[in-house]
Amino acid sequence: MATRRSDQILVRELAQSYPDKVTSCFGYHPWFTHWITLDANISKEYHYRTLLLDNVNPKSEHVEAFEKLLTYLPEPTSLPEVLSDLRNNLSFFPDAMLGEVGIDRSARIPYSHPAPPPYSLHDDGTRKDLSPFTIPIDHQLVILEAQLDLAVELQRNVSIHSVKSQQATVELLDKMKKKHESQWESISIDMHSCGLSVETWKTIQKKHSNVFLSLSTAINSRSPAHRNLISACSPHRILVESDFHDVRYSTQQTWEMLRIIAEVHRWKIEDNWMYSHDDADREDDWGAVRRLEENWKRFQQGGHNRSEFVKPKNHMK
Repeated sequence: MATRRSDQILVRELAQSYPDKVTSCFGYHPWFTHWITLDANISKEYHYRTLLLDNVNPKSEHVEAFEKLLTYLPEPTSLPEVLSDLRNNLSFFPDAMLGEVGIDRSARIPYSHPAPPPYSLHDDGTRKDLSPFTIPIDHQLVILEAQLDLAVELQRNVSIHSVKSQQATVELLDKMKKKHESQWESISIDMHSCGLSVETWKTIQKKHSNVFLSLSTAINSRSPAHRNLISACSPHRILVESDFHDVRYSTQQTWEMLRIIAEVHRWKIEDNWMYSHDDADREDDWGAVRRLEENWKRFQQGGHNRSEFVKPKNHMK
């Protein structure tokens, strides 16, 4: 799962090295959208100044903070250049997804040069100093919509990040459905480590047959409301993830969320693979692992404009 320009080549190389194990995902995360300019003909300083500062009457402390931050910021990349690179990578891998993309109203830009993840921490684990600046939501949306348009054109599934942006997320999904009609519903959308309210999720679930809910203990278990969110989610729309930057802990993180989902939905958890081809249609007998596997297959398969629930192709051996 890529998040910024430097990640794209790393994901590409990993997918080429392990084609049977890796589903590559290419995209630009909202935390880094200030590094993308909509006008390639302006200077670095002018781009960041017009994006981050109130040029009518900026506060003196914000001007001082901006001058300090500017030294850490990279030369911006133009949106057409970003989209061209994204198109090339998605086209090279027929099963590649768009991600991680999205909207984030809360993330503040740190006083630090671009560095490997985790973005908000130094190498010794201490937190980086944060500037007072966040990335304007309108700028994020322009870049997100351009990436989503490409995903629809190439028929690629999407992983969406949404933080403190519930109304904007609902409006975006509605806009994309109206804009692309059945083409939009033919791809799958994953609300990644979803922190939406139960009410917002119910609205999305009802209006958008192609949107799935994915949860992680790393993010969602911080709030007790995540159990209510699990309960409100259709058993055919729920997914599980680790959302953890260190692969050594990803399996355990994913398993912990699976156990929570199983507890909330009262699904048994398999201790062996008990299924055969004859069990393929006996969904009532499935455990949590089988159910989540089938949801992932359904997500991968797409085609939600055909019906609310399309049973995924059987891949049982």
